Amino acid sequence: MGYEIVIGLEVHAQLSTETKLLCGCRYIYGADPNTRTCPVCLGMPGVLPVINRRAVEYAIRMGLATGCTIRQSARFARKNYFYPDLPKGYQISQYAEPLCYDGTVNVTLENGVTKSIGLTRIHLEEDAGKSIHTKGNGTRVDFNRCGVPLLEIVSEPDMRSPEEARAYLNKLKQLLEYLDISDCNMEEGSLRCDANISVRPKGQKEFGTKTEMKNMNSFRGVERALSYEVDRQIEVLDAGGRVTQETLLWNEAENRAERMRTKEEAEDYRYFPEPDLVPVYISDSWREDVLATLPELPDAKRDRFIEEYDIREYDAEVLTNDREVGVYFEEVARVIDDPSLAANWVMGELLRILKERDTTITELGVEPERFAGLLQRVRDDTVTANVGKQILGEMVDGDETADEIIERKGLKQVSDVGELEEVVQTVLEKNPDEYEKYKDGNPQLMGFFMGQVMRETQGKANPQKVKEILKETLGPAE
Repeated sequence: MGYEIVIGLEVHAQLSTETKLLCGCRYIYGADPNTRTCPVCLGMPGVLPVINRRAVEYAIRMGLATGCTIRQSARFARKNYFYPDLPKGYQISQYAEPLCYDGTVNVTLENGVTKSIGLTRIHLEEDAGKSIHTKGNGTRVDFNRCGVPLLEIVSEPDMRSPEEARAYLNKLKQLLEYLDISDCNMEEGSLRCDANISVRPKGQKEFGTKTEMKNMNSFRGVERALSYEVDRQIEVLDAGGRVTQETLLWNEAENRAERMRTKEEAEDYRYFPEPDLVPVYISDSWREDVLATLPELPDAKRDRFIEEYDIREYDAEVLTNDREVGVYFEEVARVIDDPSLAANWVMGELLRILKERDTTITELGVEPERFAGLLQRVRDDTVTANVGKQILGEMVDGDETADEIIERKGLKQVSDVGELEEVVQTVLEKNPDEYEKYKDGNPQLMGFFMGQVMRETQGKANPQKVKEILKETLGPAE
């Protein structure tokens, strides 16, 4: 409790361009090793790289969305290091003149407090290849990924807990998806995160010695890794030791960090301007053209949902967390003209099914019009809410409309008073002991009788009418 945590994150997002950053190769995840390469991305002597204009535009989009200053002239640099998966012996990146700088990402924490996380820079760089370590066969290298465009987003050391870091990552992922510039698939390496972590006694202005954590492949893994390293550093300091500046690898399987190497400084990479690429000039007209293509961003969409559809702030937050879910909700709400009902069903049943089936709303196969048709039948009491949930399950597995399923299975809600009174009498006759207990002063059995009526009608009885009939038939419990 006597220490303050200081965390800064470096996030690499793989851009969804058709070709690589500096050549015309098309990268396909899972392609046979070394089949998506050319002399440029393999670093053959005498080749000349050419910058991918779309990648630059994507970087500008992210910069504008986070309130960054867009540099009018940005230069690329060579970052020199030697590793088997880097065939040129250097990586083309940006150092002194990044495309974007001085931005902000606003995150909402679990306690409802909004916090601003500063962005130091956003810049472009090319990815390295992939080393594949196998037992008995040494190390093999797949160069397919060499040259894939990455957007590196570097935060200020503004995060004070692993929970804040996770909230920040969630917001970055949301922005990248809304801007449609990265698929953010962490399992495929499209979104990667390195963290700089240090602790310092509370009240101390100077930062403590930092360590860098790599190899975190999920948001939950990031939170666990940061918690582990914070606890480790505090333990070292409390024992009178000193934290060593080093790079650590997170071992997800064993829930611990392993030392990789001592931490490099910028001078270790011997940065110098890339001689084969001219500076990129961002004119005012180009910047304005990119600005005009920005979609409605998450915070603006959330605020509009609250005002336009008169739904709770929490509901609007959930519905706008995923861009496609927000689009789906709007289409459903406009068809049935009942935003609250649409919000409840999208947030409840629809998101539950997406989680169970590990799929997306676009892949689910239930078009907004079909889903709205089901909600219309729930709304006009054609079917009960419980039956509606069953119908939704069938709609996911087929292409029928709600009306077709209702007709085929005879699922219309039973609202006829005479018919329901007969069912109630049957239930009371089948359960005489419970009937007597109710009359003897056990009002909780009202719920039991409700359940039995719904069972007799296979869930099709109108709950409100059943409740009225039971109250009238049973009378007050003595």
